[in-house]
Amino acid sequence: QIQLVESGGGLVQAGGSLELSCAASGRSIGGSTMAWFRQAPGQEREIVAAITMSTYYTASVKGRFTISRDNDKNTVYLQMTSLRPEDTAAYYCAFRAGGGFYTTPRWYDAWGQGTQVTVSS
Repeated sequence: QIQLVESGGGLVQAGGSLELSCAASGRSIGGSTMAWFRQAPGQEREIVAAITMSTYYTASVKGRFTISRDNDKNTVYLQMTSLRPEDTAAYYCAFRAGGGFYTTPRWYDAWGQGTQVTVSS
């Protein structure tokens, strides 16, 4: 069974940058779909980005965020630049063994505990 641990969240001013990391253990992430979701208070969990052999981004983060993976380190990253107050949320790493791009949480097999990102104006 895979375990996911996110890190790298914090408080940043608008326009700033953060890099989130998701370290996996228990099995290899090779061949899987890895994704980042976020959830703001009172809102549904929404996909931010996903990566297989290619990448997917939700419209609001295109050109600002970059998802990447290092299968040797069993780690996925989310580089976030030009951050906005509306990016404030808890960010969650997700794993899907079967591959493919899926944008709804129910298709993912494992989740991290989340890391908080707060962007001040």
